[in-house]
Amino acid sequence: MTPVHVVVMGVAGCGKSAVGLRLADSLALPLIEGDDFHPSGNIAKMKQGLPLEDTDRAGWLRELAAQLARHPAGAVLTCSALKRAYRDTLRGGAPGLRFVHLALTVQQAMQRVAGRTDHFYPPSLVASQFQALEDPSGEPGVLVVDATAELDDIAAQAAQWLRTS
Repeated sequence: MTPVHVVVMGVAGCGKSAVGLRLADSLALPLIEGDDFHPSGNIAKMKQGLPLEDTDRAGWLRELAAQLARHPAGAVLTCSALKRAYRDTLRGGAPGLRFVHLALTVQQAMQRVAGRTDHFYPPSLVASQFQALEDPSGEPGVLVVDATAELDDIAAQAAQWLRTS
């Protein structure tokens, strides 16, 4: 089988980590949790309710691309990947990189983020993610799924797409 590299992407609260874990298990691939690679300055900024700028994300995205490159047999990465330029940086780490975009509404994301107790990302920043989001649906190698579906169903749909496309 050709190595599979995929990013589970979307705004805060869409379920990247939960779907990424299930997808990695289904495909027997390592999971790279993008949040684990944020520099402390980025986390501090977000905790203060300040949205990250492109310059804040640049080094983080380069590191995530390097992480993908360190897994030539394939990997699942969780990363917001909000803009085309961010996705292109990630593509530099793994030729043929694909994306599963977990799509939901602002209201759904706000509700989910507000309900989290174990994450550094505050609900006040959700709107900024939607402002930054450049819809990836027209790009090659992108599957858009309804983030409100059952997690196991989303992961199964993504795994099937990755195996057959």
